Amino acid sequence: MSKTVDMARVSAKGSFNLLWGLVISTLISAVGSVFIARLLGSDLYGLYGIVLTAPNLIIIFRDWGINSAMVRFTAQFRAEGRIDEIRSIYSSGLIFEIAAGLILSIISFLLSDFMATSVFNRPQIAPLIKIASFSILASGLITAAASAFIGYEKMGLNNVMIISQSIIKTALVIVLVILGLGTSGATIGFTIGTVVAGLIGVILIWTIYRTLPTPFTHKLELRAYLSAMLHYCLPLSLAVILAGFLAQFYAFLLPIHYAVDNIQIGNYGVAQNFVILITFFATPITTMLFPAFSKLNPQKDKETLRNAFQFSVKYATLLVVPVTALVMCLSEPAVSTLFGNTYDTAPLYLALLAITYLYTAFGNLSIVNLLNSQGQTKYVLKMTVLTAAIGFPFGYVMILTYGVIGLIVTSLIDVIPSLIILLRFIRKHYDLTVDWASSAKILLSSAITAITTYFVVTALPFASWIRLIFGVILFLIILIPAMVLTKAVTRTDIHYLADMVSAFGPIGKLLTLFLGVVEKLIVALKQ
Repeated sequence: MSKTVDMARVSAKGSFNLLWGLVISTLISAVGSVFIARLLGSDLYGLYGIVLTAPNLIIIFRDWGINSAMVRFTAQFRAEGRIDEIRSIYSSGLIFEIAAGLILSIISFLLSDFMATSVFNRPQIAPLIKIASFSILASGLITAAASAFIGYEKMGLNNVMIISQSIIKTALVIVLVILGLGTSGATIGFTIGTVVAGLIGVILIWTIYRTLPTPFTHKLELRAYLSAMLHYCLPLSLAVILAGFLAQFYAFLLPIHYAVDNIQIGNYGVAQNFVILITFFATPITTMLFPAFSKLNPQKDKETLRNAFQFSVKYATLLVVPVTALVMCLSEPAVSTLFGNTYDTAPLYLALLAITYLYTAFGNLSIVNLLNSQGQTKYVLKMTVLTAAIGFPFGYVMILTYGVIGLIVTSLIDVIPSLIILLRFIRKHYDLTVDWASSAKILLSSAITAITTYFVVTALPFASWIRLIFGVILFLIILIPAMVLTKAVTRTDIHYLADMVSAFGPIGKLLTLFLGVVEKLIVALKQ
């Protein structure tokens, strides 16, 4: 258990370091999104979303899973003391991302007129798609850099890159839109911000690269390492491409639907931007689980792997599910406060989009990371194919029949069969399972809190911002006793959490004090 706790402490520290960078960068981007949405209005904001759909559809063919291979091999080689080989991993990954990104950027540029006219029936956006095409290459540089930082556990460098991107992109977009460039200004700002962030990422990779020891043979052996990376990630790459294509296929169908106009797409875009609040907490967890699991051998570290998996599911659920419940119950005052009253359907879209994060209680954030870390990429591909086999026909019918609601419902349903099969697979091959009682208690506590908060806040005759602030406070006041009464949190959990947050520095001390108060509440309610 001590090894598991040590891993949890390291992963928690990495997650926290990644979290604060993600929070800052996303808050900056959120400010930009609010300004853009208000300045452009739902119609032009929806058009901006359509412009980015085209390169986003092509960008899914860029990576081939190389980013995951970079994280896995970097973490594995560090654990095995093969530091001198990491130079070859970095060089191979970066060269691949540049080549793939350049080719696909050119393809997107050349197809821009066709996509604007024949696909989206909006010929006026062709020049904007050309501009956005350059973001494909730039995003490849960002992805390669992020993979290098995460695998080497240099979260500070990743934070510099993503925060720089947010600042540059947000500042440019706001200025250009205010100057009257409208959707064109938003597209130009987005693209320039992405390109600059990619260049910053490459420079920061060099700061790590130059400190690495030279390979024993004094040669990088790029072909050999790239071959090994592709052998590992080829099934994973197909899974990533297929999953990405499925998501873009859904977005692609929306503008085609005769009853879905730019306004509804704008509302959906606002909901997607707002659901990022949940990804503040989900993304660092999923990001750090991959390198953590990659250090474990299922034969030699069987007990550690079992404990690490259950820890990851339980504490991810303890963090993500309450945040999801908070977003769902306060979606209306939150959207109204930040974006105004013109986005009338966005709260409903937001509440429905958030449901997918409730799957965290069933291991959704942990299982794929576990299987990828153990080289089970072929099985992950099979499950992705299953999801796509359900999603393509079901999504086509639902989206063309029900529009945005059909898209969201499809995205919630198509992953369920794969999740069930994956749970059975890890139980059979690794003797791993979710702590179902713990997940049920956390879901119950969050549901009770969210329902109570929703009905109280809805009944208040105040401005939306007052109801939002009051709702957040009320949610927190109800949540902690609910967690204690349902035994979703125990004294053992408090001790483990206190041990993990001890690596957070001054903030860790504040969290430790808070956990101490919760422990006293547990003791008091038991009496």
